[in-house]
Amino acid sequence: MIRATRVQGQHRWTQLPADTVVLDFDDRHRRRMAMTATRGLEFLLDLENAVALRGGDALVLEDGRLVEVVAAPEPLTEIRCNDPHHLVRVAWHLGNRHLPTQIMAKGLRIRRDHVIEAMVKGLGARVIEIEAPFDPEGGAYAEAFHAHGEAGSHAHAEASAHAHASHDHASHDHHHHDEHCDHDHHHGHSHAHDNK
Repeated sequence: MIRATRVQGQHRWTQLPADTVVLDFDDRHRRRMAMTATRGLEFLLDLENAVALRGGDALVLEDGRLVEVVAAPEPLTEIRCNDPHHLVRVAWHLGNRHLPTQIMAKGLRIRRDHVIEAMVKGLGARVIEIEAPFDPEGGAYAEAFHAHGEAGSHAHAEASAHAHASHDHASHDHHHHDEHCDHDHHHGHSHAHDNK
């Protein structure tokens, strides 16, 4: 089976794709996975590191052909706020819970979660259930990948609105070694995404 071993970032490729894969958020963060594209092309995604793929990226096959990545619609919650300050406050609470969050011009999008929806309603936000592609913020790691075309040591797709300065670290520890982060912190959850 032919392999896809590299990723071309959004808008960094011009040739026509040989085929297209439609993937939800989970399947867009893999290192190794057999895939079948929409027109029947079968290939093995076989990357050195797990990469947070975005709609508009292209997977590069061993023979040079490209397979375009399309983000599949998913059940999401769109959160609308009263003003920019309110939006930032709600975003802080989502980031504090390490929830993947998509930042839109007029609101925030998360995966549906009744507990989180109740929390943001309690903060005065409006909640709208929608179906749409989910393309959350990737943080500094994913941005470095898309800027340089190669994955960093750990490209995860969490909300970047951590607000570390006032972040409660009592409940969990996490540890990063990265020039973008000037302090140590430890997560209680794993980032071993390439084992999916």
